[in-house]
Amino acid sequence: MSRRKIAVDILAPVRRLLKRLSERDVMIVLSLFVGIACGFAAVLLTEAIHFFQHAISSVNSSGEHTYIYILFPGLGMLIAMLFVRYIVKDNIGHGVTKVLLAVSKNESKIRPHNMWTSMAASSVTIGFGGSVGAEAPIVYTGAAIGSNVARYMGLSYKNMTILLGCGAAGAVAGIFKAPLAGVLFTLEILLFNISMSSILPLLLSTISATVVACLCSETGSAPPFECTISPFAMGNIPYYILLGLFCSACSVYFTRMTLWLEDKIKSIEKPYVRWALSAISLGLLIFLLPPLFGEGYTCIRGLLNDGSVNMEGKTVLSFMFDTAWLVPIFFLLVLILKVFSMSFTNAGGGVGGTFGPTLFMGAIAGFVVSRTINLIGGDMTVPEQNFVLVGMAGLMAGVMQAPMTAIFLIADMTGGYELLIPLIMTATISYAVTRAVEPYSIYTKRIAKKGELLTHDSDQAVLTLLKTGDLIEKDFLTVKIDATLGELVEVVSRSTRNIFPVIDSRGHFQGFVSLEDIRRDMFKTEQYKTLHVYNFMRSAPAYVYVDEKMDSVMKKFEQTEAWNLPVIEQDRTYVGFVSKSKIFSAYREQLKQVSHD
Repeated sequence: MSRRKIAVDILAPVRRLLKRLSERDVMIVLSLFVGIACGFAAVLLTEAIHFFQHAISSVNSSGEHTYIYILFPGLGMLIAMLFVRYIVKDNIGHGVTKVLLAVSKNESKIRPHNMWTSMAASSVTIGFGGSVGAEAPIVYTGAAIGSNVARYMGLSYKNMTILLGCGAAGAVAGIFKAPLAGVLFTLEILLFNISMSSILPLLLSTISATVVACLCSETGSAPPFECTISPFAMGNIPYYILLGLFCSACSVYFTRMTLWLEDKIKSIEKPYVRWALSAISLGLLIFLLPPLFGEGYTCIRGLLNDGSVNMEGKTVLSFMFDTAWLVPIFFLLVLILKVFSMSFTNAGGGVGGTFGPTLFMGAIAGFVVSRTINLIGGDMTVPEQNFVLVGMAGLMAGVMQAPMTAIFLIADMTGGYELLIPLIMTATISYAVTRAVEPYSIYTKRIAKKGELLTHDSDQAVLTLLKTGDLIEKDFLTVKIDATLGELVEVVSRSTRNIFPVIDSRGHFQGFVSLEDIRRDMFKTEQYKTLHVYNFMRSAPAYVYVDEKMDSVMKKFEQTEAWNLPVIEQDRTYVGFVSKSKIFSAYREQLKQVSHD
């Protein structure tokens, strides 16, 4: 008996119980369950990362940045790569993008193994020093939990999508102890077209996940980046505007350089060569710039709490801390090269996300701007901790193009609601300027180019979800191009359609014959052997390919004003026809699902 069948059998009593409840009550119960599960998953991932980090720290008892920082990150990448390659046998990287693809291409279904494999691989990657974040893997894990719970319960696509969103929202809430940010993350970044009535399950999921995370955490309900901040001063508004502009420039750099670097590294076909080059490069970067080790959250906490910028241990660049102006230059190097260390980690075999690096780079950006202002200003100073905090929101708003998530996530996980005005100001400026230059976020850019991105636009979302292959009508009887009129009439007598595709001896589409075209001649028996199909054949106004995107298909219908168009393979092999009427019917049905009313 398969594992999935065993799971279904175990859940059979639960399914029978839930059938007695209304759909609304079922979603409430399941969203609570998914939230609790995601809360435990977030705690488990965090503890696993800390376990590996402490183990490495105990090996490096001297505190010096020696061979450990060159070898261990690459070792973690290797373990993760072998785990994925030989055990998982599936691509589990870039979790948030995978969730978006699951909704748009796979009816919100995510494979069961993703409920644990992303956590296992990322905990080793990050725990050993990989320069990536744990948030994308936990989002993928949470979404997988929600998707599979819905699938086992036999829920519809609409409710499966909502529970998938509950899982993602609960994962964010659990790892950051920020329930509101979890809801906003789902609504802004995952782009679900969810109605107000569907927000209740999201709220229940994030609250339950947050409660579990707080109960299981040593620090209780304390925010992950709790810090003491200075009161907001109106005189610093120009500097927050400057920070917003700087964050937008960093956001464009982050997005474009990350995608370009990963493509270049992954173009190396041999996986072990790719790993070796990435591991060596990452090790050298971390050796030179120790803040690049792991998630970098220790560095963020230092900047937020006491303005500490000192490194543990020594490197060849330690001399830069002896000169005031070289300190922001050092961290500017960290800011620039974080993209490289993150790309080496992911493309070299590690598993992690860009969420954590975005927070890290935002904090560094805030520090660089504020320290530079203070060095230039002399007696006039700005609170560096405030700028570190606001910088995180600024970069998140630009890279992820989710300003609301950025504002409330940073306020939640730092306790910085006193800085709500500069948070809004900087995040909004960064988002607006970045959006003008780069229309897609780092999560959506690749899939948007392929036409596989769902948006808040219901029409576009429906067209993205509809698949041409599912709408092909194959009950049209074909005729050979050299068949006689008599043979054509015989085919007509057996058909229930009024269009007859014409093919050659190899099955390639040549054109079609309409019943209207032969109406006047089909009863002239004396011409049955003298006239042939090619005497009546018409060319198709356009062709549709089996894997063509639906928005492209609709453009062809608009341009040709046709009611039916032939569907062919790339080599012109005939497959069937697709009609406007069937597309409109499927559109109406899909719209009911997407609208979530």
